Amino acid sequence: MLKMTPQEIVSKLNLYIIGQKKAKRAIAIALRNRWRIFNLKKKSKKEIRPKNILMIGPTGVGKTEIARRLAKISNSPFIKVEATKFTEVGYVGKEIDSIIHDLADSTFNIIKKKNNNIKIKKISEKKIINILIKKIIKKKKIKNIKFIYKILIQKLHNGELNNKKIKINFKFKKIDFEIINYTNIKKTTNEIQKMFKNFYNIKNKEIKIKNAIKIITKEETLKLFKKNYKKKIINDIEQNGIVFIDEIDKICRSQNYNNNFEISREGVQRDLLSLVEGCTVLTKYGNINTDNILFIASGAFHSYKPSDLIPELQGRFPIQIKLKPLNIKDFKKILIEPKFSLIEQYKKLILTEGLNIEFTKCGIYNIAKSAFILNKTYENTGARRLHTILENLLEEISYNANKITNTKIIIDSKYVKKKIKIKTIKEDLNKFIL
Repeated sequence: MLKMTPQEIVSKLNLYIIGQKKAKRAIAIALRNRWRIFNLKKKSKKEIRPKNILMIGPTGVGKTEIARRLAKISNSPFIKVEATKFTEVGYVGKEIDSIIHDLADSTFNIIKKKNNNIKIKKISEKKIINILIKKIIKKKKIKNIKFIYKILIQKLHNGELNNKKIKINFKFKKIDFEIINYTNIKKTTNEIQKMFKNFYNIKNKEIKIKNAIKIITKEETLKLFKKNYKKKIINDIEQNGIVFIDEIDKICRSQNYNNNFEISREGVQRDLLSLVEGCTVLTKYGNINTDNILFIASGAFHSYKPSDLIPELQGRFPIQIKLKPLNIKDFKKILIEPKFSLIEQYKKLILTEGLNIEFTKCGIYNIAKSAFILNKTYENTGARRLHTILENLLEEISYNANKITNTKIIIDSKYVKKKIKIKTIKEDLNKFIL
């Protein structure tokens, strides 16, 4: 459980996100409240729930980035979903419960990768080497087994034993953890079963070492899964899970609705409500309770208002924050201030070719100004417009970087104005549209 104070959380978010102070503060408080709830006594814990957040603002102002960075800072299980991908049962789309299944799968992969890759690799290698040593011992007496072990492990690491065949027993007759055949995890079930279908009840099968390692690795992963993963996955999600629901405004319904599409939208809201209110979802890892998962929703709300959501769902997102549209000053800061900023990214990419590019202050200002004008002229895509402009601005340099003999290229206001002509921007707008 993260112990950072709200001030420390905001400070971390400031490294990557420009502006949006209110949103950062609200997010920081929500995360700190989790820590506070965690430290309450059991009786109090049951009565206090996380306060979910609804972020309102145009695209590209930092809504997704705030949620994503929050998950990274807190090292929390995190998943981003688009509300439009879901629908109530009976209509085309995914089921709402699949959010928790996907979150659990993501958490499982992170835990497995983080904690057990090295451990499983060592166990698999040890099993292979022991089989080889036993084979050698049968043929001749060996006094220094440790020395032989070192030689064999070195050869294994060098790939010299990859194609050598060994006899191996596959001890697992069935998958030794529960698989639940719900439709929304049927694909996962089938994949796991396919993984093992050719290896049940096999004894003394001779296969290449490189293939034997893969099979033993899968077997050991399942053993560790049963022993260690289930409780950790469930606990991590229930105590620290964050679900980010994007484009929630697109499941709003109009005041006068009578077609199937509108009915389906309200159906999605009601299905989502049960998840946000708190329920138990049965997954292949076990039962996961959603009571303490933090739900962060976001939407542009151009055509709809938050009040167009069903009242019950509105009530489950009590913290509503309006994010401000970005101006030229914001764009300028986004280009240079965040950790590993956009300008820094492009400079490092081109430097791999041995070519330095330098951006002057005036050049950066004109890039920011161009982004602002394009967003006003056409659809407002927020900070995403900067990516498009920089790609077009540096296209020729990127293409010919390996041929350019100059060690440094200056991107000043003259260069920017030449590549992006503000006066004729409408005539060649397609170049800059995402």
